[in-house]
Amino acid sequence: MTLLSVGDKAPDITLPRDGGEIVNLADFAGKNVVVYFYPRDNTPGCTKEAIGFTENFADFDALNTVILGVSKDSVKKHDNFVAKQNLKIALLSDEDGDVCERYGIWVEKKMYGKTFMGIERATFLIGADGNIAKVWRKVRVPGHVEDVLQAVRDL
Repeated sequence: MTLLSVGDKAPDITLPRDGGEIVNLADFAGKNVVVYFYPRDNTPGCTKEAIGFTENFADFDALNTVILGVSKDSVKKHDNFVAKQNLKIALLSDEDGDVCERYGIWVEKKMYGKTFMGIERATFLIGADGNIAKVWRKVRVPGHVEDVLQAVRDL
């Protein structure tokens, strides 16, 4: 596993999104892209994060920035999550974990004395040039969307 750093070329992403359409990172050439990885749909922290990005959708859009949420949930689970929470952002399904591996966020985690593999909540800001402009690892949800929005403004 390679840890991605600022300045690195962002690994390609080609995944199905809610609704079933295939999304390619290359489709957004010339735009900034926020790719945020989260553990699971309909959990408290993940719901707050998705709603936060949705509430700020217009601000990101005005800054030529696309938001892509990625988890290992199925497209069907994403469809339910989007409908239940009225989300405006694209949720990508990485069921086989390939993109999670390439972004280095499929990691060993510990909870209640048990060790398991899971998604580390992380966000990557990819500049219009396709390179990583900023990385947030081990994200805490409160205030995170605002931090990402400020980083986009600072580009």
